[in-house]
Amino acid sequence: MANRCKWAEGDALMSAYHDAEWGVPVRDSRMLWEMLQLEGFQAGLSWRTILYRREGFRTAFAGFDPEKFARFTPADVERLMGDPGIIRARAKIEATIGNARAYLTMRDAGEDFADFAWDFVNGKSIRGNGIDVPASTPLSVDISKALKKRGYKFVGPVIVYAWMQAVGLVNDHAPDCLRRDATSV
Repeated sequence: MANRCKWAEGDALMSAYHDAEWGVPVRDSRMLWEMLQLEGFQAGLSWRTILYRREGFRTAFAGFDPEKFARFTPADVERLMGDPGIIRARAKIEATIGNARAYLTMRDAGEDFADFAWDFVNGKSIRGNGIDVPASTPLSVDISKALKKRGYKFVGPVIVYAWMQAVGLVNDHAPDCLRRDATSV
């Protein structure tokens, strides 16, 4: 049996996520934005918790369509606060609505979110050694600052680094992981 990163063992959904998604370079702007929002909801929780609620988030958050989500009102926030299919954290919900607006502002100014993200790594995944995996890096600090400058919230350096790993900006698969070489670009 092939090895996978230790964090992905012992849970079928985590293993499937690891094997099919984690670290695979994402070039779609909307999907990059969705993953950044989910990473923000993970703050203080486990990824497993978020992953098990991801479909609930997609339903509650209008498919993570920034156009639709940016129009959510205080009444929508109250409705979401009662939705057991998501993490009911008011500050995170409100931040995600604001982040949808920030995403649209970038887009309307001609700044593609995928280009924004991938420009930080010159279009190519950074390959970590898979052993000494940091919680944040100087690059995640820079990206965090750039996002905050554009109006994003819940995008601190640790959240941003987890997002970078998830969407393939960084390849931190363990050296003996079956996905280490499969996810690099």
